[in-house]
Amino acid sequence: MIHLIFNSLQAFAQDAAATAAQAEPAQAVQQAPGWMQFVPFAVILGVMYFIVIRPQAKKQKDTQNFLQALRVGDQVVTQAGILGRITALTDLIATLEIANQVQIKILRAQIAMSQAALQTAKKEGN
Repeated sequence: MIHLIFNSLQAFAQDAAATAAQAEPAQAVQQAPGWMQFVPFAVILGVMYFIVIRPQAKKQKDTQNFLQALRVGDQVVTQAGILGRITALTDLIATLEIANQVQIKILRAQIAMSQAALQTAKKEGN
């Protein structure tokens, strides 16, 4: 993808230089320095960083902090939509009580949010 963008920008610059040379044959066309071809590419990468990469990294960090802060007794929602209360935790496994005397084991990473956050989102939606 990067090569495609670079080749497109380079072809555009060459077409623009050729058009300028045809329009004014009496004047010598002065070419921009070679490093100027990389300026649009650098701008595109900078924009992509602030629009895509940085927010994703922040969301991943928030999720990791949430999973590390889980404690026994927290009421959570799994990514599958199962609501339950944490009864046991290890580094990888969480045991949820989803009804009286009904417990399931899930991967800790599959816990999506707390039930309190779900209730807050529901109130804001109404």
